[in-house]
Amino acid sequence: MTESNSANDKIVSGCWDELKQDAQMIRERVFIEEQNIAAEDEWDEQDAISLHFVMYDQNRAVATARLLENNSIGRVAVLKSHRGLGLGKLLMLEIIEVAKNQQRKHLQLSAQVYAIAFYEGLGFSVNGDTYLDCGIPHIDMNLSLN
Repeated sequence: MTESNSANDKIVSGCWDELKQDAQMIRERVFIEEQNIAAEDEWDEQDAISLHFVMYDQNRAVATARLLENNSIGRVAVLKSHRGLGLGKLLMLEIIEVAKNQQRKHLQLSAQVYAIAFYEGLGFSVNGDTYLDCGIPHIDMNLSLN
């Protein structure tokens, strides 16, 4: 497990076994409760083999994401109580930095359409057309790390 700190916020990265409790709580609240995604669609075999990130605000888990072996970022979620504070951006910048340190050439993600501008602000570009994933409009986005 590794940590990155700024002011009151701390980002911890590690395996699923280390971060499951906090990451799972955030994803259950955001995806299953708020967005009505079925539990069987939320949990998959990628959790066990992904690098997970959890952001803490004064020791309270408030945001999470995962980085898959195929250079995909997924399951990006910030608790409703902490949205609009720039925490998602800090979390994404940490993931991008880790990917660069791992000498990955690019990153990709499947963005919910409402979040396109957020990811574009981080340098991601839209790739392709919108599609439905769990009934929610998504679009693929890419970021070159060269």
